[in-house]
This record gives sequence, structure tokens and C-alpha cells, in this order.
Amino acid sequence: MHSALPPLEQVRLAVDVMGGDHGPSVTLPACRSFLNKHPHAELVLVGTADALRPAATWPRTRCIAASEVVAMDDPIEVALRRKRDSSMRVAIALLKADDPAADAAAQACVSAGNTGALMAVARYVLKTMEGIDRPAIATVLPNRRDGFTTVLDLGANVDCTPEHLLQFAVMGSALVSAVQGKEEPTVGLLNIGEEAIKGSETIKRAAELLRVAAAQGHVNFHGNVEGNDIYAGTTDIVVCDGFVGNVVLKASEGLASMLGDFIKQEFTRSLWTRLAALAAMPVLRHFKRRVDHRRYNGAALLGLKGLVFKSHGSADAFAFEHALARAYDAARNRLLDRVHDRIAETMRSLPAPQDPVTQVA
Repeated sequence: MHSALPPLEQVRLAVDVMGGDHGPSVTLPACRSFLNKHPHAELVLVGTADALRPAATWPRTRCIAASEVVAMDDPIEVALRRKRDSSMRVAIALLKADDPAADAAAQACVSAGNTGALMAVARYVLKTMEGIDRPAIATVLPNRRDGFTTVLDLGANVDCTPEHLLQFAVMGSALVSAVQGKEEPTVGLLNIGEEAIKGSETIKRAAELLRVAAAQGHVNFHGNVEGNDIYAGTTDIVVCDGFVGNVVLKASEGLASMLGDFIKQEFTRSLWTRLAALAAMPVLRHFKRRVDHRRYNGAALLGLKGLVFKSHGSADAFAFEHALARAYDAARNRLLDRVHDRIAETMRSLPAPQDPVTQVA
């Protein structure tokens, strides 16, 4: 069992106001609504001087001007080497204290900017945590138990070693523990079948490492799971490499969009179906709420020496506010400390990792 850490009384979030497809027109209303609902939260807004002007008099808010903006189509090299005063980079840098003995200016950072640029800049500025070879992207998907299933990695690492998958399981466990309050969340390893003999050699070796870690109390390993288990809620966490995770995510988004279009087409086919839609409106509203992807916005970049959360680039104010709330919960419940402690415990009890596979960006 892992001892619970006391939550922080005050949490300060750094926000990249300029990120995403819509920029300040979405991020600022979301920030204002978030502040109204979280009296113990403070915000550090980073953006151009003109964009920050409406927030100059907000309570519990500090504004920092940045002269550059990372566009959604900017290559990683541009974000990393040329735009050194971008709102994204300045916001991330607030997570790093100038003096090791002092506290950082913010406990978590939220951006809706370019995913590749965000991961590259965050990794360069913050560095990876000791015991972590590669950061991973984690998000939640709805399941039939009216809850969430956390899935990682979602695209940061195309090729993974068994040790990387073990690290993802440990980081995911810390995330769910911090955000959802489950101290020993269950972990499933995504495979083509539940049987131990199925899967690639990497998956089989990862399962062995997870069983060893589970026997020593570091993770609550359920075993192999299949794709349908994500939505069945069989486990709290599903671990996979970034290639598979990204395919799962995009296929899920596409399926949800298609089903929504199908329902709309059928209910607008004729006058009678429109009347039926009116009668079914309470059920349809509840269904829409359960599958509304905006409620699940906010992917965590795990494994860094700082908490960074990625909002969907096309997020509206409602969705961006949910990303802020996820970052707030993670910081308040000390996700960074939980990841560090779990990784340290797990790595001490396992054999030295094999040579890592070269990462594909």
C-alpha cells in the first residue's frame, strides 16, 4: 500500500493563453469560470500583452507577457530553438524554480498548443524524472460503469521496451490515485487476447515485469486486456505503446462522431422522427452528456519534473475549463510526488532495464 499525501491548500496554475485553434477567445472565459468555481486556485496567465489586457484586474491572477506564439502548425524545431519567448515556453518554465531551495512559480501548466511542440519544449525545459526513460501522454475515456478508463501512452512513444510499459503503469497508477482518489487502481496491459501466451515478445516481457511489480505491491496488475475492456471499465488503467494508443484514441473519436451523426440523421429524417426526437430529448441529453468528449479533456504529460496538461487544440471554453480542473486536481493531490515515490520504489525492486529502443518522434 502507498501512503496518502496531504493535499495542497493553495494551487497555482500556469496557463498558455495563446495555445489552441481559438486562443484567448476560449482560454480566457474558461479561466474566469474556473476561478469562480475554485476559490483556492490561482492563475498565472501567459500570452501577448494585448491578449492579457482583459484579465489585468482579475482576482488571484497574475499576467506575464510573452512576445511570441507557437502556432499549431509550427515544426518542433521552431518552437524549441527559435521561439524562446513563446507563451508556451514561458508558461512551462514557471514550473521550474530558479533556486533549488525555492518553490516554483506554479504547480502545473495547461496548454492547448501543438502537441509535438509542447512535449518537446516541456522535456527540454523540465527534463525527465529520475527513473523515467520517456514521458508518456495519458488521458481518460468513458466506460459503461459511468466512470473513466485512463489510457497511456497516446502517441509520445511509438516504440517501447517492456521497461517503458512498466514505467507507464506506475505513472498511470499515480495519476489515477491523485485525480480520482483510488489508492490502488487496477492496471491492464493492452493485448490481442487475455491469455499470457498471446502478444509480442515485448508485451510478454512487460507482463512479466508487471507481475513482479504487483507481487511486491508497486502496481495492482489485473493482467492482459483487450480493446473492448477500455469501454467495459475492466481496469482503471490500460497501458500500451504510443502507436497503439494513438490509433485507439483516434478510432474512438471517429466512432463517437459517426454515432452522433447517425442519431441526428435518423431523428431529422421526417416530421414524425422529429416529433419522436422531442419525446426522447431527456434521454438524448443524458446520452450526449455521457459521451461528450469535452468532459474528458486534459491529457497529462507524465514523467517530467513538472506537471503539464495538454488540452485539445479545438477545445471550447467548457472543454478547456475541464483541462484546468484536471490539472488543478493533479497538482492539489501532489501527483508529481506520487509519481516520484512510486517510480523510486518500483525501480529499486526490479533488475536493471535492457538497452532502450531508439525513440521515434
